[in-house]
Amino acid sequence: MSENLRSAQNDRVRGVSNLATEAVALQFGSRVMTVSETIAAISTPPGEGAIAMVRVSGANAIEIADRIFRGKEKPSRFASHVQHLGEIFSVENRLIDQAVLSIHRTPASYTGEDLVEISCHGGTLVSAKVLEACLRAGARAARPGEFTERAFLNGKMDLTQAEAVIDLIRARTDLALRSATEQLEGRLGDQIRKIRDELIALLAHINASIDFPEEGIAPDEGETLRARLDAVLEEIAALLATADQGRVLREGVRVVIYGATNAGKSSLLNRLLGYDRVIVSDTHGTTRDIIEETVNLDGVLIRLLDTAGLRASKSELESEGIARTEKSLQLADLRLHIADCNAPRPAHFNWRKVSEFNGQAEDADEIVVLNKRDLPEADDWKNFSALRISCLTGEGLPQLQKEILARIRQQNLRPESAVAINTRHRDCLRRALESCDRARLALGQGISQEYVAVDVDQALRAVGEIIGVVDVEQILDSVFGQFCIGK
Repeated sequence: MSENLRSAQNDRVRGVSNLATEAVALQFGSRVMTVSETIAAISTPPGEGAIAMVRVSGANAIEIADRIFRGKEKPSRFASHVQHLGEIFSVENRLIDQAVLSIHRTPASYTGEDLVEISCHGGTLVSAKVLEACLRAGARAARPGEFTERAFLNGKMDLTQAEAVIDLIRARTDLALRSATEQLEGRLGDQIRKIRDELIALLAHINASIDFPEEGIAPDEGETLRARLDAVLEEIAALLATADQGRVLREGVRVVIYGATNAGKSSLLNRLLGYDRVIVSDTHGTTRDIIEETVNLDGVLIRLLDTAGLRASKSELESEGIARTEKSLQLADLRLHIADCNAPRPAHFNWRKVSEFNGQAEDADEIVVLNKRDLPEADDWKNFSALRISCLTGEGLPQLQKEILARIRQQNLRPESAVAINTRHRDCLRRALESCDRARLALGQGISQEYVAVDVDQALRAVGEIIGVVDVEQILDSVFGQFCIGK
């Protein structure tokens, strides 16, 4: 391979390596640390509990355990992954607590380093004292996410698996939990590596044909090369199509409840939640701000937003609430337009100021709901097409829930697949897709293979960012191994 091309590729890859490093730092809220340092942290939530766990990881983790643990033998003599009962002492030799300690030797540990886990009593003060003993014995306080960061840097997991740890902790539905578990097992990473391997093979073939013409390597041309690119494009597009599903899994479907004042918006929120979250009053304009709560509806996480009632108001505070309502409607996945069927139909029922609302608008993003079915219905609403409910008696609520789920399915917002990308993955895949599109366009225009190689290389780098792997040596290995070059 020419020195200029090799140098250019190395320069590009160094740039992407920096991007991957920054992605790690952004994900865990810190700069990449010096791996040789030994870190410690309390791994259980703050507060009182039966047990608290303190973790220590790094080259000196076992040595630190020897300094603070008293038992039948020193932790340095423990077999890996076996718990031992003993006592934790401060560096001043003061007893802190009775605890169970285990050693997890490198590389068979969560971080890939020597790891010590101390299970002490779950009081706030006692766990803090155990951590303090570790710090004074030579460890430093870990930054947020640093244990998982080290697992990534030590090759125990790729970036998608590291992100899955966060998703697993935050999962609030069974489907979100399954998605995080499968991503932690490497399902998404495997798909990304498959795409990456195909791009590496494609780029290696193109580069070899350019740099080693004397070897008689016949490059794929025309339809054959386009077919290989199209196969990669289809796989990338299939993953990009899961972006909305990923957002729903992680954030939930944004459902905004809106309508005129005193129509029953807050009452509906309370009913859907199953408890009284919002104060309900006959006074108009009670809700002045957006109130958000979540509910699990048939396995789908729903973010319910109760908004200020829409009406002409001279109150500056209420007007600000109405402005926020309109902003939230612009970002909604689904809107629930609530009206009081006991009152005359407003002339401008629709918030978008349509001259006359006839109830026939085919809007998949909006469900019209007539509340207060337990009261006599005004003549204006006779034969009006809408869902009728009563927040007082609960009548019609099951039908409303079914309709909400049906609209979610209609918009493909219901996450049927457990594999779904997040925002960072989407950005990388979009750049990869654009690069592959440019490569295909260059092929169609008969542009030199060198330009095609540049676009394929950019796609490869973008895909590599997803799992945190960008390595020019893999391309070189593929070139030399695939074509037996370098006799």
